[in-house]
Order: sequence, then C-alpha cells, then structure tokens
Amino acid sequence: MKKQYIWILLGILSITACKKLDQEPESTASKAAVFGTEAGLKLYTNSFYQMDFLPRNSTSQDAFSDYLAVKSVNNFIRPGAYSSNLSTGWTWTNLRNINYFIANCNDPAIPAAVRNNYLGLARYYRAYFYLDKVKRFGDVPWIGKPLDVDDPKLMSGRDKRELVMDSVLADINFACANISATNDASRTTVTKYVAYAFKSRLCLFEGTFRKYHTELNLSSSASTWLENAASAAKEIMDKGGYSINTAGGAGVSYRQVFTSTTPLASEVLQSAVADVNLGVLNEANWWWTSGTYGEKASFTRTFINTYLNIDGTPYTNNPAYPTMLFKDEVKNRDLRLKQTIRSGDYKRISNGVQVPAPPVFSYTFTGYQPIKWTLDDMYYDAGALNINAVSLFRYAEVLLNYAEAKAELGTLTDADWATTIGVLRARGGITGGLSTKPKVADPYLVANYFPGISDPTILEVRRERGIELSLEGFRFSDILRWKRGPLMNQEWNGFYVPALNTPMDLNEDGILDVAFYQGTQPAAVAGVTYVNVSPTISGATNSQRLKSNTFGELTWMNEIVRQWDDKMYYYPIPQRDLQKNPALGQNAGWQ
Repeated sequence: MKKQYIWILLGILSITACKKLDQEPESTASKAAVFGTEAGLKLYTNSFYQMDFLPRNSTSQDAFSDYLAVKSVNNFIRPGAYSSNLSTGWTWTNLRNINYFIANCNDPAIPAAVRNNYLGLARYYRAYFYLDKVKRFGDVPWIGKPLDVDDPKLMSGRDKRELVMDSVLADINFACANISATNDASRTTVTKYVAYAFKSRLCLFEGTFRKYHTELNLSSSASTWLENAASAAKEIMDKGGYSINTAGGAGVSYRQVFTSTTPLASEVLQSAVADVNLGVLNEANWWWTSGTYGEKASFTRTFINTYLNIDGTPYTNNPAYPTMLFKDEVKNRDLRLKQTIRSGDYKRISNGVQVPAPPVFSYTFTGYQPIKWTLDDMYYDAGALNINAVSLFRYAEVLLNYAEAKAELGTLTDADWATTIGVLRARGGITGGLSTKPKVADPYLVANYFPGISDPTILEVRRERGIELSLEGFRFSDILRWKRGPLMNQEWNGFYVPALNTPMDLNEDGILDVAFYQGTQPAAVAGVTYVNVSPTISGATNSQRLKSNTFGELTWMNEIVRQWDDKMYYYPIPQRDLQKNPALGQNAGWQ
C-alpha cells in the first residue's frame, strides 16, 4: 500500500546525492521541503515501512525451526556445510536512511512535538534494525549518524552487545514516549502501542538471552530487561483497548486472525494488508499447498504432542499416546490444533463446492499439514494470490510476553496467569487450569524440550508460546534466547502407522486416504495415495521411512546428520565483509 511512497521519496531525496547547480529544477523538492514541512517528514518516514528487514512473507518464516520438517536439511545445521563464505545479512543501507532522517529532522519551524513524533518513528525503526542485527551476529557496530565515505567508523571494529542494546532501548523508549498516534483503524502503521509491543518483544529477547547465555556474564542485568518487557506489555494491556478475538466461538476464532482479509482490529496491532489493485498479495496457499514451490513444511509429532487435551491436562499423560492413530489423536484436544493443521472435518472449496480435505502426502512428510495461514478456496493455491492480512504484531503476543517476563522474574501471580495464558487457552476451548498457575512440571516438556527447566510455570508459558505463535516467525529466535539450539537436532517424525499395505481413513469420512508400503506398490484403491517407505529405492537411501521399519511413526530424512554447535547461536560475519574490514573480527567458532 505504501509502494508509491518509495518512488516519490527517491525523487525528493535525489537532490541530496548531487551538487546543487545554479538553481534547483522546479520539479525537484529541496531538502528544506522535506525536512521543513510536516508533509515532508511524513513522506520520508513512510519509506521506512518498505525496508527489507520487515517480514515479506511472515507466513513461511518458521521454515527454519525445530518443529517443522521440510524438503531438505538447512546447511546451517549440517556438519561442515556452512561457513562465512555463505553467510549474509551484513547490510547497512537501511540504517543510513534512518540516520540521515534523524540527523536532519531538526527544523525549528516545525513544532517540537511534531518533529518528535517522526523522530520516534525513525528511532523505532532503528531499534527494529538493530535487534535484527544483534540476533544474527551478536556484537555489531553501533552507528548513530549517517557516515561519510571517509569516516573512520566505517573501518572500526564491533561494539559490545551492552552498548548496542542500551542504545536500542533508548531508541524504543523515545519512540514509545513520542509517537503520537495511539490508534490506526487500518492497522498498517506504527502507533504508540505498536512501539510498546515491540519494546516488550525486544526486551524479552534480551532479558532471557542474558539470563540463559551465562557465558556473556550479563546475567545480573537480565532482570532489568525482563522488567522492561513486562511493563511495556502491561501498558498495552491497561490502556490499549485490545482483546483476544473470540468471534464465532472457540472452533474458529483463532484461525480467523490469520485468514481474514482485513486485520481483526480487536487483536491485531499492525499488519501487512493485501491490495489486489496494487498487486500487494502474499503466497501462503502456494507455499503450503504446493509439492514443488514451498518447503512442504509439516509439523513434527513431538510438537503436536504438546497440544493439551480440551480439559487442560497434558495429552501425553495418556500412556497410549505413542501408538494412537491420527484420526484419534486430534480429538478432544485444544481447538487451536484443528485450526492449525488439516484434521477432522476440515474442508476446502473447489469451484464453489466444499470437499473433504484430509492431509495430502503430496504436500506433507509427517501427516501434520498446516492450514493456519492458508485460505480454504483452492483458487489461491496457484501462485502469489492470497488476500489475507498478515499480522505483524498482535495482542496474543503481548500477553505471552508479559506472562513469560513475569514468570522468568518469578513474579507471575494467579491473576496474571488468568488474564494471559488463561485467556489464550480459553479461546482454544480449553476448560481446565485457566485461573491458577500450574503446580507440577510436565515431564514430557522437560524430557523433550527443556531439560534444564523445573519451574512448571515457565514450562507452560513456553508451551503456550509455541502453540499460539506457531508459524509466525518467532520460533528460531525463541530457541536462540532460551539457549536450546539442540532442539534443531530433533527427529522429524510424523503420525503413527500401525501396518504396511493398510489404507487409512484420516478424517473418518468413509473414504480411504493413504497407505504405506515397501517394495512393489499394492493394487491401487481409488483415492488412496501410496507412499513408499522402503529402506532404499533404486539403490538409494529412502528419506521417508517408518521408525520400526514396517510400522511406527513416520520419519523424514533421518539419514541426514544435523548437528548443533554453540557457535550457531550467532551467524558468522560474511567473509567478503571481513576481508574489507578485518577489524570486525569473526564470531567464535567460525574462524
């Protein structure tokens, strides 16, 4: 929607890149016209919305995570397959654009409150830019002004994390204090409460990173960051007027947030809105329902097991869960499960007609095929056609940030639990454990996800975060800050298959859907997809197998070694950038 601003802005700012001749062309705006009027400031700051560090397609950001099986193992976690020669992300163009604005937004003819509003937007985006850089590389240079080509800072080393993140905190504090808009009906711009939401996100990241990465020797300052995260979230909870969408009931209200063509204003603080006329569309259906274009990303069974029963008890308390069939394991569970994957009575639309839509093994490796971002009409499957709005900040995350920060501080009360985790679980139809904190640590979570955590409240907040925010681009960052990189080594497992050559009805509609075989495919049954799980096919190792050879959980790519090393908590400085400036130094382990 703001595409047109880029071209206008390029014209306006082009004069700053060349020397002034006898006079300025009448068709070119002067620097004074940009920084000497509110309209110019607004136009300039609108360019920030197009910066490439904003999510281009949030619907596929979790492709690199622990809970999705994908087409191929990312080189980053394959032993010896990734190096500084492959690293990317050391780009600073957007920062110069921001710093140039900050340095020049000082015309006294414009009231201070007006200038500070736009400076708040600029400093919000500088904080956004730097959090992305710190997440990726750790220590980075702090650059707070536009640099000339001969500035010695261009060839200096990196600054300490503490200095950079203190500067980031100062930026976001300024943004929260000075951005004037408290509401935007379109939900497409940065408001004061979007700034507070981002503050809660970045402070939670930094606080937990410092707490769990004890090698940084910054644990003593973790609580300050966590307190900032909690207070920023509470500001929105107390004054923002947002709420969790419950329209239509527990069986549909969660997924509505992700399939609606207009942002659900009660819950969404900011979103990327599609516009057919401008060609601004996303590709969620194409990515999730194509056997060739996307990653065929499928949830692992280990993660699906974390969804609670509808009564609030852990599903894995049932000793029969390891051999439960797909059609049964999706019943009587948190209703967000059926709104996240194909299961039960899920249907799609083909030429205006609803048709049953069980998991399709042309698109899934595990049987747990996501639907969270996809539109049900098959029309949208054939390209970048999706018209649903992509939420960038929503109230559910704010509640989770508050709950986690308070849990990490040890100050989360039963009342806090009820107004955060309890509210989110109630939206999923869960009936038990909504008003009081848990008192017993779930052994499944401890054994499979967080062996170093014994606090049941922290465990349950993390469970809730994984479920509520799945496929929204948070997971890898969470793994980094929790120092749980080894989760990236988890087996890519799928649903349980009791026997070969036995077609299964996955959605209990009376139509058989899939059968698994070895060797020669059995005689075809109409409508059944046949999946070869032989140890080898044509002499090559088969990536799709059953755990116990002829029965058991589906597995995918067990033959590809994945290995997490502690150096992977940061990416390496790209080799070409290190060659240009050796003073940057390389991150430990990547030399």
